[in-house]
Amino acid sequence: MKKVLTIDGGGIKGVFPSSFLASIEDEIEGNIGDYFDLIVGTSTGGIIALGLACGMGAKEILTFYESEGPSIFKGNSLLKTLRQIGWAKYSQKPLETALINCFGSKKIGECKTRVMIPSLNLETGEVYLYKTAHHDRFKRDFKRSIVEAALATSAAPTFFPTKRTESGTPLVDGGMWANNPVGIAVVEAIGVLNWKPGTFQVLSIGCLSEPFSIERARKLALGRGYWGIKAVEAFMSGQSSQSLGTAKLLAGSEHVHRYDISVEKNRYKLDGVNEIESLKGLGDSEARKTLNKLETIFFQKKAEQFIPYYHNEKAIV
Repeated sequence: MKKVLTIDGGGIKGVFPSSFLASIEDEIEGNIGDYFDLIVGTSTGGIIALGLACGMGAKEILTFYESEGPSIFKGNSLLKTLRQIGWAKYSQKPLETALINCFGSKKIGECKTRVMIPSLNLETGEVYLYKTAHHDRFKRDFKRSIVEAALATSAAPTFFPTKRTESGTPLVDGGMWANNPVGIAVVEAIGVLNWKPGTFQVLSIGCLSEPFSIERARKLALGRGYWGIKAVEAFMSGQSSQSLGTAKLLAGSEHVHRYDISVEKNRYKLDGVNEIESLKGLGDSEARKTLNKLETIFFQKKAEQFIPYYHNEKAIV
């Protein structure tokens, strides 16, 4: 039985899935990434996915958020709000520095587990995916740096500047189309890796959700003043629902295991570093409740060794 892990986007709320996985890691042998055959993450989930895929432990990743989060989202709240009106709310430099300190010059080809990281090409409007060389068609991304992929998938519009690759391609947050990446993960498993439905299990972890409410729009024909704010909420909710539905339809609902918590509206923000301890506690608490079930499904045996098609710029299989 193959195993897939997916992690949503959500800024500093990535502390929740990091803590969730770290708590499970305390009860199993070795790093949690060793137990999965494919890891897919968007935005903050992409950073977590890349960390796990290249051999970091979940506890190391949680420490990264605790130590680097405040510096990444640092600044006077009034100045940040005024800055966001005209350009990105935060400089990309602190995030880039933190990622370099974490990953150094490692390439995607050095990942020990298959990984897929979504972004969006602003030049063409097309989806852009970073992937390990887990198919003989994937001949380029393994040469790209992990830092580049992490910056591209987390370049959330209004929060961080667009990430330009070395070739000049402008990329932004994969959350623009796959904030919950469980659907594309299952498509990759079936359509690219040729895993048959019923032969793999999927663990999908969110970054906390809020009750969906478009109350006034149901009663009134409201215009852009209302929808300019609410459209993002409606889009994100719809995308996540569609992605989860796709995964369950293709893989079988009994093989898709989704863990997320619905919290009070506006309780946690993408850059709310003051809530790191609270997010950490939520992740640990949720993991404790489901540990026995997940151990049985996902953590009885480590995944088979991943052998990529290409490494060090040449074919090896």
